[in-house]
Amino acid sequence: RDSGGHGRARISNTCIMMRNALVRMCGGMRAHHACVMQTRYTATVAPTPSERLAAAREASLVGGGEARKAKQHEKGKLTARERISVLLDKGSFREYDAFREHRCHSFGMDKNKIVGDGVVTGEGKINGRTVFVYSQDFTAFGGSLGLVHAEKICKIMDKAMLVGAPVIGLNDSGGARIQEGVEALAGYAEIFQRNVMASGVIPQISVIMGPSAGGAVYSPALTDFTFMIKNTGYLYVTGPDVVKQVTNEEVTHAELGGHVAHTTKSGVAHGAFNNDVDGLHKVRELLNYFPQSNKDAAPQRTTLDPIDRDVSSLATAVPLNPNTPYDVKEIIHKIVDENEFFEIQPDYAKNIVVGYASLNGKSVGVVANQPNVASGVLDINASVKAARFVRTCDAYNIPIVTFVDVPGFLPGTLQEYGGIIRHGAKLLYAYAEATVPKLTVVLRKAYGGAYDVMSSKHLRGDVNYAWPNAEIAVMGAKGAVAIVNRGHSDLAAAEAEYEENFSNPYPAARMGYIDDVIEPKDTRRRLIEDLTMLESKDLSNPQKKHGNIPL
Repeated sequence: RDSGGHGRARISNTCIMMRNALVRMCGGMRAHHACVMQTRYTATVAPTPSERLAAAREASLVGGGEARKAKQHEKGKLTARERISVLLDKGSFREYDAFREHRCHSFGMDKNKIVGDGVVTGEGKINGRTVFVYSQDFTAFGGSLGLVHAEKICKIMDKAMLVGAPVIGLNDSGGARIQEGVEALAGYAEIFQRNVMASGVIPQISVIMGPSAGGAVYSPALTDFTFMIKNTGYLYVTGPDVVKQVTNEEVTHAELGGHVAHTTKSGVAHGAFNNDVDGLHKVRELLNYFPQSNKDAAPQRTTLDPIDRDVSSLATAVPLNPNTPYDVKEIIHKIVDENEFFEIQPDYAKNIVVGYASLNGKSVGVVANQPNVASGVLDINASVKAARFVRTCDAYNIPIVTFVDVPGFLPGTLQEYGGIIRHGAKLLYAYAEATVPKLTVVLRKAYGGAYDVMSSKHLRGDVNYAWPNAEIAVMGAKGAVAIVNRGHSDLAAAEAEYEENFSNPYPAARMGYIDDVIEPKDTRRRLIEDLTMLESKDLSNPQKKHGNIPL
């Protein structure tokens, strides 16, 4: 090939001259035919290795084609690759297994292959830290999972465990690929096994961005967090058509498995976001509070928020009347850095608040009773919600700050028949098992067994404070007097005596169950100083295969 790019023409002309010479010399058709074949072969130049790679790379980007991508956009959804681009730092994505194809031959599938097999997998960065991600492509076979599809996901999960980095799954799938039969089911089980092995080792986050049905629902359920995109994400074991056939119920996709169902009723989802971009940005924000793995300490960020910032407004944040409600989230926002609080499950079991924040740049998990909803009472759903949150924090070395204002456990037959004893014990178990730094502040009420459960000193609380108007007792004065002083001639005087002796923080402080009674304005500074002191905390539980939490 010369510099002018005329190499092919020159080769072709040379071959023609060679052919004519051979014909003249041999005078036979066999030589003529051989030379013609040689001419054809030489004139067709094979693509270079770089050209073949470029063609293969281009084919891997096609997915299900432009028409299906347009339909995805019409539904308000991004494509699989667009989602990855939004989630990760610009230019950081490195794809794995881009050229893989399924190996199925049944039902004509051997003639229907899409490069990549309906899922994009690889690793990249979020705020400079390594994460592994898979994004199911609904334009390719409806994002259905076959064996190769599963193998691609398993590979990045294995790699994440190897290096100690989070895994993020962007789910948009019609479920198991029926044409592959039991191989598709085997693929799901392989993923489930890895979800369990990674649990508590590396953070796992699932985002439901489209349908997720049948076996596809169980991998998100096994991860640390499951988020949904409003109006496009659906989670259900069986869809509306099957429900109709089996139970004769008429139900829509949204009613059965939409974001409202799972963020307010079932508690399966930890939050719902307005659209793909909003949800992916929130995932980036959440990961800021988490270490790369359970081998790392909770992240430490730079903050300009002063340790001794003026929070004197906390003095009036809690009403003096113990029966007056207030929003505990206002207290949380005033205490944490930059007033930023990432709430988890904000629409489920609203009588307890859980979420992530930072104090002097240090990630913390926050648990708080919410007097604005059902007086902050503990019930089945609140207990389960808080228990899972506490265990997640403990698994990833995130200190726990607990704000207590709880009148007790909710009484009634519905709670008793529903198993409040067992479910309430989950929260007790979670706090008792946790070995991370545990800081507790009693804001107002801490009554009965709920006082014990809410990270009390007796459950290895590291530092336990109370505000001056706190009440730590078996129950409120009125209820206690009605039992202890039944038939007493002057119940008002008996109530006043009970309040003096029990409805204040000092009996608990005298016994060492409260380390100090502090002014509300000092809470932020004291918590930050305690976190610094507890950085070297070294506590472990007895060696065992695993505990038997009352599931």
